[in-house]
Amino acid sequence: MRQLTFYFDPISPYAYLAFHALPQALQGHSIAVQYKPILFAALLQANGQKGPAEIPGKREWTYRQVLWFAQQLGIPMALPKAHPFNPLALLRALLAGADASGCVNRYLTGLAFDHVWREGADAADPARIKDFSAQIAAHCEASGRALVEADDVKTQLRRNTEDALALGVFGVPTAHIEGHNFWGADGLAMLTDYLSHPEWFLSDEYQRVGELPIGVSRQSS
Repeated sequence: MRQLTFYFDPISPYAYLAFHALPQALQGHSIAVQYKPILFAALLQANGQKGPAEIPGKREWTYRQVLWFAQQLGIPMALPKAHPFNPLALLRALLAGADASGCVNRYLTGLAFDHVWREGADAADPARIKDFSAQIAAHCEASGRALVEADDVKTQLRRNTEDALALGVFGVPTAHIEGHNFWGADGLAMLTDYLSHPEWFLSDEYQRVGELPIGVSRQSS
């Protein structure tokens, strides 16, 4: 069975959409999926970038596009009370239910996305985070798994993010499989094609992208 890792931060509306669209993208293929939470802000910092919600114009377009995308897919969506927000408390609460590899199952991943993108509430509200943590604890208890300790959670989040960066992950969501990264909700169509026709992705033209010279850099001018 082929292995795929879905890197995500629940702060991303595109990750929410991709989470729901992923099963259809994988239909007909034998794929084991790992859901690995990471800190999107750390990816941005490592690459010297701003998030789409930090850029005027692009911010408004992002929210309008994801709302349209959701209704096209038939996925319920409500923007949170404020966005962006600090997702650290939510990510740490989620990772309390992680396995030894720092991954969480699809059920817990769905809980985290619903917490942000279904209720139109404050995703960082401490009372809601407490309720979310209780859901994580209840699920772990029912499945006979111990919660990850708080200090270990912090370490795991950092390790997950560092692992993603080492694989060339620069944004969320990213689906990583067999050395290839497929970024964004719209990248799922490309992922589906790869699963059926991997030979095209080994072509010389596709492979030489990593060696394409930079003609001009704004930072050097």
